[in-house]
Amino acid sequence: MKVRMTINDKVEEHEVEDRQLLVYFIRETVGLTGTNIGCDTSSCGACTVLLDGESVKSCTVLAAQADGSAITTIEGLASPDGPLHPVQQAFHEYHGLQCGYCTPGMVMAAVSLIAEHGPLTETEVRQGLEGNLCRCTGYHNIVKAVMAASGSEVTA
Repeated sequence: MKVRMTINDKVEEHEVEDRQLLVYFIRETVGLTGTNIGCDTSSCGACTVLLDGESVKSCTVLAAQADGSAITTIEGLASPDGPLHPVQQAFHEYHGLQCGYCTPGMVMAAVSLIAEHGPLTETEVRQGLEGNLCRCTGYHNIVKAVMAASGSEVTA
């Protein structure tokens, strides 16, 4: 079937198999490899993107289901020559990453969480990101980064 969607402000129109997952469409068909595949079971959140402004795990959505939608991936948060998105900048400043594998999905989930709730407490960040796993950091710096990006005061 043919699908048409806007990814990072660029219209993409391609033939896909009915069963193709959105994550594979983004990575293999469109060629945007910032969205990672971590588990294929919706357990880790490495594939999180914004679908019509809402964070979704793209391994749980068929490309056909996203037909007509607007998608933002990690590549679409900041222009190549522009400043980082505030969440990306906070992850940099608060060292909210180590290996970086979970980072794109974590950032995308945080962008959606902040858009929905504004300034966040530590508990709200931890609850809001519970569907995104990081195997390296212990989450402490990720939580601080998201709090900072949301406008909350961050203590050491």
